[in-house]
Amino acid sequence: MNTAGHPEATAHRGLELTPFRGLRYDPDRVGSLAAVTSPPYDVVVRPDGLLHLESADPYNIVRLILPQAATPQARNAQAAATLRRWRSEGVLTADPEPGLYVYEQRAPDGLLQRGLIGALRVTDPSDGVVLPHEDVMPHIVADRADLMRATSANLEPLLLTYRGADDTTALVEEAAERPPLLATTTEDGFHHRLWAVTAPADLARVRAGLARHQALIADGHHRWATYRRLRAEHPSPGPWDHGLVLLVDTARYPLRVRAIHRLLHTVPVSDAVAALAGHARVRRLDTPLPEALDALAAAAGAGNAYLLAGDGAFHLVDRLDPGLLARTVRRDRPEAWRTLDATVLHAALLAHVWQVPEDSAAHVSYIHDTAATVDKAVRDGGTAVLMHPVREEVVRDLARQGVTMPRKSTSFGPKPASGLVLRALDL
Repeated sequence: MNTAGHPEATAHRGLELTPFRGLRYDPDRVGSLAAVTSPPYDVVVRPDGLLHLESADPYNIVRLILPQAATPQARNAQAAATLRRWRSEGVLTADPEPGLYVYEQRAPDGLLQRGLIGALRVTDPSDGVVLPHEDVMPHIVADRADLMRATSANLEPLLLTYRGADDTTALVEEAAERPPLLATTTEDGFHHRLWAVTAPADLARVRAGLARHQALIADGHHRWATYRRLRAEHPSPGPWDHGLVLLVDTARYPLRVRAIHRLLHTVPVSDAVAALAGHARVRRLDTPLPEALDALAAAAGAGNAYLLAGDGAFHLVDRLDPGLLARTVRRDRPEAWRTLDATVLHAALLAHVWQVPEDSAAHVSYIHDTAATVDKAVRDGGTAVLMHPVREEVVRDLARQGVTMPRKSTSFGPKPASGLVLRALDL
């Protein structure tokens, strides 16, 4: 990246989390805080999930992160106008002083996650401060950049993990003993709480605690790439030097790693199965989804494996032809990368066997929810390709080697709810 205008870029090492005046919903102006939240923009399953969120409350954050209009320019202009209107009407109000925000999520099964939301200094890849682990799709980065330019805001935090900044983690837990700024329970059963950290001594503790740490991008590669693009476009110092993030210490609060599934819009299951003849073993499973996923997990322990769905049954794909893999998978990457399910799927199956252009949204969608992927394949007549998750240690090891995985290889969670705190750059 061109860092002209950013002479200080090489002067900072480690994570630098900066306080900001959070922009938050006034609970007296909305139906409920839960009703105005949304999953991150790329987790919303459209159009069903989008329509559900839009109808939950007229001020739902999805109207900003996924505005609906006839053209991209109109969508972004609409989001900017909506944000200005909500601020002028007092629906969204700025906190009186800058701070960091302790954010807690508690899952229905008891899983607890806590972290710090702040404005992180955007660094170059060569600095080794923020480690990506997945490739990005340029058209999505361009789309997110256009939205951020139009709104002049970071509308939702991306999720970063670090390990073992003990004093910072202690501060997070101390804050969680106080009454929160807000508390709400979203319809998925997750409990959310938020606290502000504004005392200069506490902010200094965080600054010192994170100074020698690096972070792994757990969720939000496209938003991080967007931050980097926008930082390069604007003079420094300035508000574009930072981007909104949630930092979680996974030594204290381990994340869950789930797979992101593929939906092939133009390939019926019968065609997908037929094309695999001679390239892989395919077994039909007339079982419910949970049992089919158990079979996928067992097969994934011995090699690359996938579960195809969309015709009322499941088809377990494994034992791929070694000759096919030798011909299609790049050899200039580590073995751990070459044997990833996502690597093999994209290089061998999508590109060679099914001949599906992975960069086209008309041909491939990426969906986090397993049941939703299957249901949409059944409705649309396409093929759901269900994946088995990658272990976190594999992700981290590849990231430290500077090797990125294929796009949408992993889904770390729980993901932060969008709509609890925003960052307006004019603040």
